[in-house]
Amino acid sequence: MKMRSYKILIYLASITMLGTSCKKFLDVTPENVGTIDYAFRNRNEAENYLFSCYATLQQFQYPQNDPSFTSSGEIIFPNNLTDNQGIDPTGFNLIRGTQNVQNPGLNYWDGENGGQAIFRALRRCNTMLENIDKPIDLTTSEKARWIAEVKFLKAYYHYYLFRMYGPIPITDKNLPITSSTEEVKVKRDPADSVVNYIVRLLDESAPDLPVVIQNQVRELGRITRPIALAVKADVLATAASPMFNGNPDFASLANKDGEKLFSSTYDATKWDRAAEACDAAVKLCEANGFALHTFNAPANIPTNLTDSLRRVLTLQTAITEKWELNKELIWALNPVFGYGRQEYNMPRLTAKAAANLIAQGTFAAPIAQQELFYTNNGVPIAEDKTWDYNNRYNLRTGDDDNRFYIRNGYQTVRAHFNREPRFYADMAFDGAIWYGNNVFNQENALYVQARSSSSYAGPKDNIRINVTGYWAKKLVNYQTVYDENMTWVDFRMPLIRLAGLYLLYAEVLNEQGKPYAEVVRYIDPVRQRAGLPGVVNAWSTYSRNASKFATQDGMRQIIHQERRIELAFEGQAGWDLRRWKEIQNVMSRPMQGWNIYEEQPLNYYRPRTILTPVFNVRNYLWPIKNNDLIVNGNLVQNPNW
Repeated sequence: MKMRSYKILIYLASITMLGTSCKKFLDVTPENVGTIDYAFRNRNEAENYLFSCYATLQQFQYPQNDPSFTSSGEIIFPNNLTDNQGIDPTGFNLIRGTQNVQNPGLNYWDGENGGQAIFRALRRCNTMLENIDKPIDLTTSEKARWIAEVKFLKAYYHYYLFRMYGPIPITDKNLPITSSTEEVKVKRDPADSVVNYIVRLLDESAPDLPVVIQNQVRELGRITRPIALAVKADVLATAASPMFNGNPDFASLANKDGEKLFSSTYDATKWDRAAEACDAAVKLCEANGFALHTFNAPANIPTNLTDSLRRVLTLQTAITEKWELNKELIWALNPVFGYGRQEYNMPRLTAKAAANLIAQGTFAAPIAQQELFYTNNGVPIAEDKTWDYNNRYNLRTGDDDNRFYIRNGYQTVRAHFNREPRFYADMAFDGAIWYGNNVFNQENALYVQARSSSSYAGPKDNIRINVTGYWAKKLVNYQTVYDENMTWVDFRMPLIRLAGLYLLYAEVLNEQGKPYAEVVRYIDPVRQRAGLPGVVNAWSTYSRNASKFATQDGMRQIIHQERRIELAFEGQAGWDLRRWKEIQNVMSRPMQGWNIYEEQPLNYYRPRTILTPVFNVRNYLWPIKNNDLIVNGNLVQNPNW
């Protein structure tokens, strides 16, 4: 056996021991000290252990296990497929009211039903910090950086749990194996204490993190200072938002000793803290070359691309561009194969694809998601006084002026015309142009044909079916090819983009009560990149509510919709809608799609209800498993579970 293989086996064995030698609810120091000593006997072994601290983070790549992605209302996944084709539907079924306390779905507290064992990840991080002084060949600068990385990971793992469960037990240190039963029966810490702990870790980590990754071949994906500052901004904006800031729905939640876990009083200064954090993050990013992405055409793309297609490709590649070339990308996941679920978002575009049912295409966006996007004037479709909202489901035929968005001569609905470029970049629909898939002639690009089982993209069986007629095109690299075979061109799924940070800063400034002129400074660049006029110009000229931007509440509505559009399908909407306390509004309406089995346009374009979501106030927070409460009598359940 080669020495390298032997070392890997020893390392895996040590991680296995770490994962099985912990007590319930709180990880403790392992008994096998010899194993730990081996894991930290030199720099190389310690670096392996450092990467094990990252391991849980990389498991967040699977969208079906992302609590925000599956419960945002952006995607419907059928619950009656003959074969789920590798997708665990647990997370998607939560909007159908399947969540429960006996066996919670996406259980990140215990690491069950699609959830990762985050408390175990925290234990690994604590073990790393406890043993960081053991490798004698570790330089001072490396040690400082590794400590900073692990502190960041601890902060982020706490934050992940916080967004799901609210107040959680702070896991700052591993208790020794000799700890008594009572000592390991932890209780939940108040929400404000959890936030302050997370922020303290981020503040401690940031100075020793690199501003940029110098060795991109070996180190892309590791934590940097801009990542730490951007996450801090997100944490503090979340803490200042209505869900966590004076929320009356949580006012009665308390530990068994009477300690209140949520403050019942709204605190405006929380927005001030968030504003300072946003300002620091934006300034650091801009000073180090981060910028909104623009399309850089590779050699196989014609140089004479029309402006409309170039705009769409700019918006698509803000997600799918190689991360070393994407100046907008602050943080992305780094799995070996990148975002591995492109085929679930892709329609069949060719005869060979229709004959070889490789791609599933089962991540279906509801009609409401389509209607979220603006008109080409940059205002909501129901507000635009130049756009025929009432007749949006009437038929219209594609024409020469719209041929780069909709197939010339193809019948679809009026709702698909005169929409903003992000709509055409993010969503595919019956009649939509799909530039790419190895066809780069812009005058003869492929297009989606989705009506009835006789069409390429229509339902062929009860396995590979899109139940609404809308695909999340945004999550497919335009260079991925689906024909007789499928050739994936991978990309790393963004966690934080500069556009999202700008919009977060705009939100925070508005909540502080700043004048709209100061707020739109961070909205308008994102809109300009999307080919839209600025907020003031768009609303003043085209909206039926021309002065909407001039009030704090009106600007709030604008910003919230802007974030939902710009960050659509990126696993952000579920968190945003929760912290804004708006997800109940989204889930109060039936989720609809087109009549996909019909061939004639008049029959196909009739909205039909796919499901009626089930969402109550209790669904804002995940339940803790009942058995956990039995084993640990100090834990209390979240409200109404």
